[in-house]
Amino acid sequence: MKSKPEIYALIDVNNCYVSCERVFNPRLINKPVIVLSNNDGCAVALSQEAKMLGIPMGAPLFKIKDLIEQHDVQVLSSNYALYAEMSHRFHAILGQYVTPHEQEIYSIDECFLKLTAYAAHYDLNQLAQNMKDRILKWIGLPVCVGIGRSKTEAKIANHMAKKAKRFQGICNLVDMEPRHREYFWSLIDVSEVWGVGRQHTKRLNQMGIHTVLDLAHCNPHHMGKLFSSVMQRTVMELQGISCIELEDTPAPKKQIVASRSFGEKIYEIEHLREAMCKYVQDAVKRLRAGGLLCGTLIIFVQSNPFDKTIPYYGKSISYDLPEPTDSVILLARIALKLLDQVYKSGIQYKKCGVMLSDLIDKDKYIPELFADHEKIESNERLMQAYELIQERFGKTKISVGPCYFQDRKWAGKRAHASRNYFSLEGMLTIDH
Repeated sequence: MKSKPEIYALIDVNNCYVSCERVFNPRLINKPVIVLSNNDGCAVALSQEAKMLGIPMGAPLFKIKDLIEQHDVQVLSSNYALYAEMSHRFHAILGQYVTPHEQEIYSIDECFLKLTAYAAHYDLNQLAQNMKDRILKWIGLPVCVGIGRSKTEAKIANHMAKKAKRFQGICNLVDMEPRHREYFWSLIDVSEVWGVGRQHTKRLNQMGIHTVLDLAHCNPHHMGKLFSSVMQRTVMELQGISCIELEDTPAPKKQIVASRSFGEKIYEIEHLREAMCKYVQDAVKRLRAGGLLCGTLIIFVQSNPFDKTIPYYGKSISYDLPEPTDSVILLARIALKLLDQVYKSGIQYKKCGVMLSDLIDKDKYIPELFADHEKIESNERLMQAYELIQERFGKTKISVGPCYFQDRKWAGKRAHASRNYFSLEGMLTIDH
């Protein structure tokens, strides 16, 4: 008996960062908009209008200032708190359509759903339209939906839904006639295939493989010998054979890194101390959210590696904890002691950060027989109180050190930042 083919959908937010900003600031609709990276360095998100002006992704701000002034391009700093909350709501809505093991949160603005069990009971096009309409109505985000017999095919379908107006945001390759599918694939460059990078594209082009259709017609076993098993799976997935399962449970983190480049060059250790405390707190927040404990703490400092006018200085140091912990007080104290060891006066510091490694599951950890259990319990109560205060009154109301005070020299530049509309201070208000 022949088994039914698998069916996957990939739902992707159009121009995610820009779309999130437009939800709360409708004046940005139909205008060219760019969102900048940390320290307002490069354009990391573009509206369709900005793309049509020829602004390249990743362009440094100083190189496109003339275009910005000429076309009145709206420039925004990254507002990660806003994007994270909108992403959470986006994925929560999609989670209502399937069971937890049939959903994979692929990125902040992309989600795979396994629809194999639903194809017999629902019209997939209507189901996709329902998802699209609900997300737009409930949280204001425009999305495209691609449906295929594999995750790779769903990715290509999503690309087609975005690029071709004829699909109106939904491309269903499962129900599409093979001759139509082949025609469209003959128009798409092979570089658009999920997992085919720049180097692979060059090599494929040398072999006469230029389009998605060319790759789909290859012998998967032969391609596996020439490239790798990954390429073999890619070809098989384009042929409708599902080889890549959903990852409904994220792989456990191997390490957590918290780091940022400074808004201006730093010389004094006091400023490095503030920044280091901020990054420890950011890292511990993610550590506790994942239910993990840290076994090794690493801190690092560095000058600007791209400034050829001064000697480069970079130094890191690690500390193995006698007992794994998630105590922000303890980790901050250790980080500051390590900072004293790597700090060197007279250096123009551009960046510092912390890395938490040797992570273990907190629920599975059994303290040693002679561990200070009273201290462990005390640290947990303190962390719960610390988190409760931040959750209720905002993270700036309590912290380790003065890192949340305004106008810190080390803080990244955010000259064009919108407010966090999900915070008490940034909430939208209605004037009477």
